[in-house]
Amino acid sequence: MSLRQLLVLGSALLLAACAPLKPQETPAEKRYSAAELLALQPAQFTWPATSTDGERALREAALADIRARIALPPGPERDAALPRLFDLVAQYNAELDAARPLLLEALPTLGQRDAETQRALLTAAHTLYPAEAAPLIWPLLPQLTASKPFAIAAYTLLQADPGAAERLRAIVPQQFPNWADDARLTALVLRLRPSAAAQPPLPELLAAPLRPGFAAIVSLQRPGRQQMGLALVRAADGRFVRDAAGQLFTSPQLALARTGLPGTITNGNTPQGVFTLVGAGTATNPNIGPTPYLHSKLPIEATPAEFEHAEAAPAAEWSEAVYDSFLPESWRAWAPIKEAWLAGRAGRDELLVHGTTINPAYYAGSSYFPGTPQQGCLISNEDWEPATGRLRASRHLMLAQTYAAAAARPDLAGYLIVVELPGEGPVQPAEAQMLVDAAGR
Repeated sequence: MSLRQLLVLGSALLLAACAPLKPQETPAEKRYSAAELLALQPAQFTWPATSTDGERALREAALADIRARIALPPGPERDAALPRLFDLVAQYNAELDAARPLLLEALPTLGQRDAETQRALLTAAHTLYPAEAAPLIWPLLPQLTASKPFAIAAYTLLQADPGAAERLRAIVPQQFPNWADDARLTALVLRLRPSAAAQPPLPELLAAPLRPGFAAIVSLQRPGRQQMGLALVRAADGRFVRDAAGQLFTSPQLALARTGLPGTITNGNTPQGVFTLVGAGTATNPNIGPTPYLHSKLPIEATPAEFEHAEAAPAAEWSEAVYDSFLPESWRAWAPIKEAWLAGRAGRDELLVHGTTINPAYYAGSSYFPGTPQQGCLISNEDWEPATGRLRASRHLMLAQTYAAAAARPDLAGYLIVVELPGEGPVQPAEAQMLVDAAGR
């Protein structure tokens, strides 16, 4: 890919999800068998956008785009430019002060906009300016008749002031009498009415077979996702993978989206719970790059048969009971582990396990550095050669290959568990080792 092609591609980036871009905009997607995945070496992959020159060209183009959108006069053209503007501001962590007045000016007009534009602008408020936006959002709540914009607005108010929960608890059932039928509002109410119950024993979840004979990735994450988590691999025989010296395999992994929204919201964090793994492929999203992702699917996104990895299984309908059957009994009443189930019901999809081409330097000084948050996927760091854009090392590829070897299945079928581990700071290998030892695995 030439530098000119790179600039054209950069101008066409869609930052709304981890989902692939249109095939004609980027290289074609490829699927991988376990054997093909295991044969890969980092040096096989090159991505011009990760070279010093390529990254500079894309960043300069993005900054020029941001400034051009900010400079537009008030009117329909600027209104249409705002969602993309705030996507770029968040990705590059740039021009925050210059863009702020445009959002604060637009918020009072949300009632005149469609639900998708409401979502985009409220997401920008939550991501970038919650404190300044909160006073403008309270009077807007009655105008937000769709559950997604309303939930984002509520989460933004909570971000600005956790004490807003009491007031919101009264508003939700008044404005949405049937809130319990809506996955997004169900998740919001759970946030507003937190349970006092303690998390069930985590070793019991780590030891649970999900479905016997299938490998699993276990991603341990901190509440709030503002720290790097840690991925482990449990082999098809139920034992966690260790190296030749007996050391537990662990790999840093980030489950934070740039928006910081919960997992039931578009572009929100990776939800807690159980996913199914259905293979590996090369994404067409330039922010993911060429390293093969592991294809994880939520309930609803995957059929029950696909979740079971049972092609000959009779047709079945999804239900919470079906989801619960993948959990040990002690975890079935624990509401936070149902977030993946709610996220699937809310329509989330394409939450992949992948690497990254984004420069960690954009987020220097953040609590999750050197993580590079995107749009809700599980992301592992990769080291790209500045001069050439060639891949030098990939934690993601190492994780994917460790899983492929542990799965011992050509189709890479298995499971993914995302679960939060209380504590401070990045999740440490010693913490994971204690849990695995307690699980007897």
